[in-house]
Amino acid sequence: MEQFEIFDDEFQRILGSSPELIQRANGLAFAEGVCWVPRLNKVIASDIPNNRIVSWGESEGFGIYREPSDCSNGNTVDREGRIISCLTRGRAVVREELDGTMTTIADSFNGGKLTSPNDVAVKSDGSIWFTDPDYGFLNPELGHGEIPEQDRNRVFRVDADTLDISMVSEDFDKPNGITFSPDESVLYVGDTGRTHGEFRPHNLMAFDVSGDKLENPRLFADVDPHVPDGFRADVNSNIWVAAGDGVQVFNPAGKMLGKIHTPEISANLSFGMADGQTLFIGATSSIWSIELNIAGATRPTN
Repeated sequence: MEQFEIFDDEFQRILGSSPELIQRANGLAFAEGVCWVPRLNKVIASDIPNNRIVSWGESEGFGIYREPSDCSNGNTVDREGRIISCLTRGRAVVREELDGTMTTIADSFNGGKLTSPNDVAVKSDGSIWFTDPDYGFLNPELGHGEIPEQDRNRVFRVDADTLDISMVSEDFDKPNGITFSPDESVLYVGDTGRTHGEFRPHNLMAFDVSGDKLENPRLFADVDPHVPDGFRADVNSNIWVAAGDGVQVFNPAGKMLGKIHTPEISANLSFGMADGQTLFIGATSSIWSIELNIAGATRPTN
């Protein structure tokens, strides 16, 4: 199979004439939560089975960023450059302050513990939006195995100032990846129910964002093979999706532009480096990078 599949001339322009996928790190058990951290000039990734967060930087190479990590999953950076992590085993969303201390952002809803926060996105107003499927219960070796205290798998929003938590959607089997369009008018959420049944969802849903609420839910794209895991938007509102065969790229209308095939299943990705034009990919045991002719969409920082 060719490493790059091109279905639209725009994808060829994005890749350039000689694209190269470079392995930056290996030896991971399962690379998730890939996130570029500008203030550190490095990319981090959750190695869930090994209960750690690893890192790679151009100057220092591979390293351990946080261990243990409470089986962290999705990571992002807020408007102040702080790292926000979803803890599968810890059943919480936490923020690492600039001095290294940890703040719990959310760990309960309606009097019950969260099940296993999975992935997270921060809006430019500082609000934190995250998914909470039941993988921590279903996969006790990666989570906790405790019976969920929530009666549904949901998508939540946390207010930046008060840390009040609210439910914004519960119409998912297993909500997973989450990201905003560059102008934040659309929120994309992946449903990975197919991990526990071939007949179950494997799609990306799109919602219009209206203040602190979501409206007009609609199917953006079905993803094959496997499921859509983590994803990010670029500056042109294309959506880059980590999937069973690598990275699948869709334009804003949901048309597939092309694919970057990885040797193993991809779980998450992030744009990084100073110009935002390097895509970092977590593909099971390795972290890969590829330079592109387009930058990732970024949230403003203070």
